[in-house]
Amino acid sequence: FFFQAEDGIRDYKVTGVQTCALPIYNLVVGVSKSGADLRIESGNLQIDQRFWLEALEKYGASASFDEVIKLVDPKRSNSLIVFTGLGDAEKITPETLRRAAGAAARSLFGSDSADFALPHKSAAELSAICEGALLGSYLFMDFFSKVANEKKQPLQKVNVVSRFTDTDLVKKIIKRTLVVAEQTAMVRNLINTPPSHLTPESFCKLVSELCKDLPIKAQTYKSDYLLKNGYGGIIGVGKGSANPPALLHLSYQPKTKAVKRFAYVGKGITFDTGGLALKPALGMEAMKSDMSGAAAVVAATIAIAKLNLPIAIDAWAPLAENMVSDNATRPSDVIKIYGGKTVEVLNPDAEGRLVLADALVKATEVAEKAGGLDGIVDVATLTGAQVVALGTRTSAVMTNNEDFSDLFLTATKISGEQFWPMPLPEELRASLDSPTADIANIGERMGGMLVAGLFLKEFVKPEIPWLHLDIAGPAYNEKNAHGYTPVGGTGIAVRSLITLAELAVSH
Repeated sequence: FFFQAEDGIRDYKVTGVQTCALPIYNLVVGVSKSGADLRIESGNLQIDQRFWLEALEKYGASASFDEVIKLVDPKRSNSLIVFTGLGDAEKITPETLRRAAGAAARSLFGSDSADFALPHKSAAELSAICEGALLGSYLFMDFFSKVANEKKQPLQKVNVVSRFTDTDLVKKIIKRTLVVAEQTAMVRNLINTPPSHLTPESFCKLVSELCKDLPIKAQTYKSDYLLKNGYGGIIGVGKGSANPPALLHLSYQPKTKAVKRFAYVGKGITFDTGGLALKPALGMEAMKSDMSGAAAVVAATIAIAKLNLPIAIDAWAPLAENMVSDNATRPSDVIKIYGGKTVEVLNPDAEGRLVLADALVKATEVAEKAGGLDGIVDVATLTGAQVVALGTRTSAVMTNNEDFSDLFLTATKISGEQFWPMPLPEELRASLDSPTADIANIGERMGGMLVAGLFLKEFVKPEIPWLHLDIAGPAYNEKNAHGYTPVGGTGIAVRSLITLAELAVSH
């Protein structure tokens, strides 16, 4: 089967299921290592192993991850064999295939199409190959001039060679892959959009427009409403900006009876200067990514609706710009979060937890009126301490419910996204005590990621299963592209949130 892209990765269309041989112009195959020996992994497609192994050895192939070697096929003019590294032949996983397909797709920018013949024996492996190829075929071009049209474009057609004969299964894999790729691209686009073009207001308009033809109700709570009704966190963070804050609510109710109801809450700081705790200029440009959590939760909700999953979802995106002005919140100001708790703002740059607090309380209130919640997940580029602890490719998971956390971690193993469980030590809670308010917005510096989690825990009812995902490092890639991950916005958490909903159907 194959996918046809009419406009980059944004508008994929299924064009058919084919059983005949496909014309090969760029053939992608895997190369792995078994002991000291290289091994070509071409799935169901046979190629001249001896010839190509000799060629790979001459080029010093190592079969390592992200290694891509392109060799001209002497038997076919204008044809390339693209060898993508799979690592240890005995340890090939769906994520290995996903990354290898993505690396190959990135190497083929400027080509119209490619045939992917990678090893797979299961639906999970086939799905991973498809995902990797599409996720790797991403390019953000919205703000280049017409002259930049000369830039190499990503693959327009991805052909995946497979002997799978179960047409219904193949169609299901195609549909899911297209939805995942589409929504991941949407998140990446939002993150990469400069703050001059993405404000709280424009974020709400864009996402609401995307929901028009879907079974999703979109509602925007504007700043006047938020001020009048006591959303002190969102107002406190956003009042220093000329672009007013907002709270976006997406509600998806499946046509059939919902098996479970989840709330997804995402931090939506469309730009973060640090406010009156001004950040250094170096690196501040990356703060356009501080709305990655909000983008992830709305995209996951749209995907869940498109896949018709029987899970009710309420997505909440508290949106604000954290700017410097004579209206900005000052260090030592006290604000009142929705629901009544007061917070002493010791550091205006610890703003994400303030907007999330409002949204967590509101999400709980709305869900209780609808019959309760089976789980609530917040997603945020919350702390620099996350990067110190886990680096730029692994996100953190904190929870008040181990069973819910275990289900999510199972979802991450399927999605291929890297998350790691972190504790919420009770001894750190005292560091958030304030002499003038119910709680302060910062506490102990050491273990700052965990302290931020403890702050958010204060705004979640203990009987509701809750996950806090800190994606500060993995949300925005400032280094080199790798696997299916481009430079810039990555779309982290989207695939895991979708998979969590899928797993919840059977749990």
